[in-house]
Amino acid sequence: MNIEQEVLAILDDAMSLKGRALQFSRNTVLLGALPELDSMAVLAIISGLEARLGLTIDDDDIDGAVFATVGTLVDFVQGHFSG
Repeated sequence: MNIEQEVLAILDDAMSLKGRALQFSRNTVLLGALPELDSMAVLAIISGLEARLGLTIDDDDIDGAVFATVGTLVDFVQGHFSG
């Protein structure tokens, strides 16, 4: 499984970006740069990560730094697989 591609697909679905997110790089800024990334989208992303990737994410694990860039979100997800 390519975690980065899965994360991009989840971002695209959660924010209804119609394929735009699939072109994002690890350096793409998320928080503050995408008007679609609101609190409801954050919840949809977390739910998508849990459902699609089988993760269990505690509320205490989430802060703004996780959603700073695509790379920080991918690293967060990878940390759940290696942790």
